Amino acid sequence: MQFFKPLETGSEEKKAATATEKVRCLIVGSGPAGYTAAIYAARANLKPLLYTGLQQGGQLTTTTEVENFPGYPDGVTGPEMMEDLRKQAERFGTEIRFGIATSSDFSGKPLKVTVDSSVEIEADTVIIATGATAKYLGIPAETKYAGMGVSACATCDGFFYRGKDVAVVGGGDTACEEATYLAGLCRKVYMIVRRDVLRASKAMQQRVMNTPNIEILWKCQIEDLYGTQGVEGAVVVRGRGTPEEEKFNINIDGFFLAIGHTPNSEVFKPWIETDETGYVITDPGSTRTRVPGVFAAGDVADRVYRQAVTAAGSGCMAAIDAERYLAGLGQGI
Repeated sequence: MQFFKPLETGSEEKKAATATEKVRCLIVGSGPAGYTAAIYAARANLKPLLYTGLQQGGQLTTTTEVENFPGYPDGVTGPEMMEDLRKQAERFGTEIRFGIATSSDFSGKPLKVTVDSSVEIEADTVIIATGATAKYLGIPAETKYAGMGVSACATCDGFFYRGKDVAVVGGGDTACEEATYLAGLCRKVYMIVRRDVLRASKAMQQRVMNTPNIEILWKCQIEDLYGTQGVEGAVVVRGRGTPEEEKFNINIDGFFLAIGHTPNSEVFKPWIETDETGYVITDPGSTRTRVPGVFAAGDVADRVYRQAVTAAGSGCMAAIDAERYLAGLGQGI
């Protein structure tokens, strides 16, 4: 599907490359945070323009069933829920476009964001809701079994594996937290740890060691996953590249990645403050960044919870913060 007409050569191409638009509120990202921000901003008459990014609807579009978002008593698929949010945002007047932010300039006013290296948006306020991307091992099976046993969020999907055997890859705090959470639901949890020690804090290590249905497979890596209708097992290699290398299978129904996330903040890093991982730093209790008029919501600024409902809540906060910022400048309704 084409979202833009291909650029013509010559003068038309030059014109497209320098196209500039002016808006009151620009929202970058289309997950729960972005769409919720759009709903609130549109209802506040900010006439928001939202660019979806490459993955329209965000990470939830790769999730089959969502059962922990309020308002869906029978559950809902991730794509269906994001379509509902999109329609609601459009109902109140949000203009939604497919496009990717490729650069930004927050050095002065108006704030500037370039989309697809061709359109420069000048905005009075910008809401960054670009989310975070889960890190994967890079084996083909992760794509093959996406939504069929492979997950990067135990809190989101652990419920579907009650009484079953699962594996968690990773050795840091996140992996230990995911493993202990899953241990309360599942029959057995394997932790696949590449080294012979855990990188997690002592407290998190102790929680894992004191949980009887967690088994740590030290010095191990996942080589492949297998199964017909979904994940049924994993091929594990212990001591890869050493004389003691051995390969064996484990029977599992779920495979959870817990090796970290990469916040999608790179485009904005020259202007806003981020932590060492790249998560946008906001003022406590708000979505304000260090740049007046720029706000951050959702997983791009949340290294702790990373849930759809918390992302949506922060999207609401960002829109309200943006509206109050404009009102303070005398640009209220």
